Amino acid sequence: MLPGGWIGLLAVLAVAAVLTACARYYALRRNLLDQPGERRSHGVATPRGGGIAIVLTLLLAVVAGAVCWPQARTALLVFGLGLALVAGIGWWDDHRPLPAVRRLLVHVVAASLLAGLVWNATGNPWQTALALLFTTSLINIWNFMDGINGIATTQAILAGAAFALVLPGPLALAGVVLALACLGFLPFNFPRARIFMGDVGSGALGYAVAGLVCLASVATTVSWLLLLVPLTAFLVDAGFTLLARMLSGQRWMEPHTQHLYQRAVKGGATHTSVTGMYFVFGLFSITVFNACTYLQPRWEAAVAVTWIISATGLWLLLRKGMRH
Repeated sequence: MLPGGWIGLLAVLAVAAVLTACARYYALRRNLLDQPGERRSHGVATPRGGGIAIVLTLLLAVVAGAVCWPQARTALLVFGLGLALVAGIGWWDDHRPLPAVRRLLVHVVAASLLAGLVWNATGNPWQTALALLFTTSLINIWNFMDGINGIATTQAILAGAAFALVLPGPLALAGVVLALACLGFLPFNFPRARIFMGDVGSGALGYAVAGLVCLASVATTVSWLLLLVPLTAFLVDAGFTLLARMLSGQRWMEPHTQHLYQRAVKGGATHTSVTGMYFVFGLFSITVFNACTYLQPRWEAAVAVTWIISATGLWLLLRKGMRH
């Protein structure tokens, strides 16, 4: 990489860190605080909304990319618009809570923009529909899983690194930039949280990671099932927890502390240890992912299904153990 490229990547890291410090100052001035409560995993009032720093860093990178690569300008700006929509409704919700349905409608609109890019690249209606459903889901999954220090940020860093390893040429920069933007925010949130990401950041991270998955689905030959492997920890914990809440008749979109990571914290584990365990599992996931990206499609799918089933079994075992 040219020296200018390294300078640009270091600038992403620095901008994210500086903007996070600014977001913390803003949150304290506006008294924008998350208070402790029965449905929360923290014990002291903490500023929120720090994820705006990651969002602004990504949007600056989108603008820079549109200037440097005119051939990708339309796709980058459409992605940036979707990211701004998700972050914008999250920023609003951080300041004045909104009904879940209203937020979901905006998420669907943003996901439609990303799905439109998939349609433009492939012309495949099934892949387009999958992109729409997956993106809408992942926005909310990242929001649900952003409940303890560092967990949502570190998983996004792992996802960025995983997809950077398989995306061709300059497209790999998308994953690197996401990872660096999150890395600039991380010291403010982990191991001790001086600011929380807030809905502005968690939903936007879900959208950005979905963007990487969609990009990999059209720019590589890796199967959709294998593309889910780097996200296994969040998909399994969020998916099966929400399914259990639905089956038991609970209002699944309301805040709660029933995810596996929340149960672990409630059981006495520290935020640092739980986030660390998810990180280690994520490292195993991206190792499996990277090792299998050159297999034939049917073997990619077989490995992905086996890995996700194994992760589900581990989730069930740990969840059952925590009940006792």
